Amino acid sequence: MNASANAPGMLIALEGIDGAGKSTQATRLAEWLRGSGRTTLVLHEPTRGPHGMRLRELMQAGRDGVTPHQEFTLFLDDRAQNVRENIRPALARGEIVLMDRYYISSMGYQGARGLDPAEIRTANEAFAPVPDLIIMFDLPVAVALDRIRKRHGDGPNLFEREEHLLRAQAIFDGLTGFPRVHRIDATRDETSMLNELKALLSTLLAG
Repeated sequence: MNASANAPGMLIALEGIDGAGKSTQATRLAEWLRGSGRTTLVLHEPTRGPHGMRLRELMQAGRDGVTPHQEFTLFLDDRAQNVRENIRPALARGEIVLMDRYYISSMGYQGARGLDPAEIRTANEAFAPVPDLIIMFDLPVAVALDRIRKRHGDGPNLFEREEHLLRAQAIFDGLTGFPRVHRIDATRDETSMLNELKALLSTLLAG
């Protein structure tokens, strides 16, 4: 994996608005990579740690009692623990780490709440390794909301409201300055997306 800046491991972030299929593809990619003999770790953010669980509570109960900066600080603390305890050790062992959301999501979602995405990135990269590859799942907000409603049955949670998703999507659309960003059409079926991602990773890992 000499194409990786995080050698001997490789760090891949799956990003995009809710409903785009990131979690499904992370699971299926991990199965394929493991079947190819590559040790792979899938991590999700927010985590199940103390800061992550507080964030999950906010997603369901509401954010009236927390400022955008306080919310961002929770994400930052959650991610710092994840980097320290899981991400860097796995990379040091030579594993492929698939992130189902990473700090790019903070740039989009906390940026949508009025924080500066560039400052969010700087704060995270002070301790978090830069992904070798960002897979950006492109999906129209209207389609995302329809999928979210069908999945949850009771409508989108507070992180998934239309105006918030539109602002987050605009930030994702303007994403620049990373080593590798691959945009994938997330309106397609799961198998078509998986085949495209397999081909992409086969080329990257061969490098």
